[in-house]
Amino acid sequence: MKADLIKKIKLHFGLNIYESKVWLALLTKNAASVGEIAELSGVPRSRVYDVLESLEKKGFAMVKLGKPIKYLAIKPSVVIEHIKDKIMKQAEEKIESLKKLKESKEYEELELLYNKGIKPVQPEQLSSAVEGRENVYTAIKNMIGEAKKDVILISPLQSLKKKAKFLKPLFEKLKADGVNIKVAASGNEPKTEFIALSRELGLPIRRIKTDIRLCVVDRTKMLVFLTKDSEKDIAISINSSHFGKAITNFLMPIWKK
Repeated sequence: MKADLIKKIKLHFGLNIYESKVWLALLTKNAASVGEIAELSGVPRSRVYDVLESLEKKGFAMVKLGKPIKYLAIKPSVVIEHIKDKIMKQAEEKIESLKKLKESKEYEELELLYNKGIKPVQPEQLSSAVEGRENVYTAIKNMIGEAKKDVILISPLQSLKKKAKFLKPLFEKLKADGVNIKVAASGNEPKTEFIALSRELGLPIRRIKTDIRLCVVDRTKMLVFLTKDSEKDIAISINSSHFGKAITNFLMPIWKK
């Protein structure tokens, strides 16, 4: 078996090495006995029983009725749908759990600790580095979601498209609350792509030439990217009303043209 294929199966399907090898071996046969699976996969026969039981529970394999006992692989497309359903169910359960957490006394204590800590936290102490795409996306969601007056978002068009899924509901809520949202995008894409994204987000997008990524909320909170979209995401989170107002005033001419 190809080592790189085994690694990819292990990564994408959440299996261990033995499970990956056994499932791949099953996929090559219509039905296989424990001995055949051990020979094809290279997994010790003494371990194949446990591995098959684990794969059966996870929905990757099933027992064929009859004697001698043989095992069948579940079709990959069926496995993927099963995994998707499982992840969706787990995510929904986690979301419900987090919703209930916000109604608990423990959450009230956490808010109290944050708002009335022993020592007040100065705004400049809240500046920090944010690294990794998921962490950056979370930071953007939190910043924009807390906006009270205005939001400025500047990004390359393709980068903006990647965020459209979570930006659209955020923008809809902010517009309903009367928050002023300004978006600008750079890129060499045709005008039609800018128009399409503008319609998707439900607000106008100003086209600019400067290839930068930053977000300013309420002229105080900022997220400034230090890398291009094609590279590893690294951004600096800054909380400063003085700097925020200066940056906002500097950017406003973009929308006055």
